[in-house]
Amino acid sequence: MNGTSLKSDVRNWLNQGNTVNHLLLWNTAIFLVVGILRLFAMASSNAASASFFLYDNLALHSDIPTLIQKPWGFITYMFTHQAVFHFLFNMLNLYFFGNLFRSDIGQRRVLPVYILSSILGGLLFVLAYNVIPGLGVGGTLVGASASIMCFITATAMTLPNMELNILLASIRLKWLAIAIVVIDIISIPEGNIGGIIAHMGGALFGVLYVLALRGGLEPAKPLIWLFGKLSNINTKREPAPSRGFKTFKPKKSPLKVVKRSGEENRQQKLDILLDKINERGYDSLSSEEKSWLKKYSNENS
Repeated sequence: MNGTSLKSDVRNWLNQGNTVNHLLLWNTAIFLVVGILRLFAMASSNAASASFFLYDNLALHSDIPTLIQKPWGFITYMFTHQAVFHFLFNMLNLYFFGNLFRSDIGQRRVLPVYILSSILGGLLFVLAYNVIPGLGVGGTLVGASASIMCFITATAMTLPNMELNILLASIRLKWLAIAIVVIDIISIPEGNIGGIIAHMGGALFGVLYVLALRGGLEPAKPLIWLFGKLSNINTKREPAPSRGFKTFKPKKSPLKVVKRSGEENRQQKLDILLDKINERGYDSLSSEEKSWLKKYSNENS
């Protein structure tokens, strides 16, 4: 035992400066609250009423009159899960693909893109329920799947030939993304049509977002500016570390390349470039830095 408490471990984990960690915490906290209320609802009518009230106010509603009364569902639904396996599957994918997105496209874009992609997915969900005959009325949507699909397709656009080891096979990221989208589409007859449409909205946003960046546009610029301002305000309000306590040093991305012995200078340069990409995105690199990074990648592939 090292004597650290859960509270200090969580604080240090959040202080790493990784937005994906914060998204995982928010999703987990809401899942636990919803899950505990559902558990108590089995034995108490009051808890059942509270559980229904909470879900009803967190979910995105397709019914227009209800949606007008609860428009915040466009935001809250993307942090809400009920089913255990839905939550676990989404959090695993958010951790991996969210960090991949963060490392390649930039830390400051993670939260804005997470929000915007889910909003697009939510809009398509509402539109589908009100346009497509047979879907019925009064559908609800929860989950981070649209945002995760966005991270998958966006990174597949920027790192198409990156190889991932899945079980006993190695597959390139672009083929994995295509397979996930195809599997989602052919699953429509099994139900959850509205949810799958939201997934496709998130996937579409990921593709369009990368295409916009390549064209010199930043669709998430307003939210990046807003969150940057809020972050600066919070930073100014943070008190200085108490004397006698060790200042926490943020960790690098979990997807960082492992250092090899005998090439410290090259590794140091690589660390600097990776940090630059984490903070400002790949496009912030100069042509010389991009060439060096590509050469390094080829030599170590």
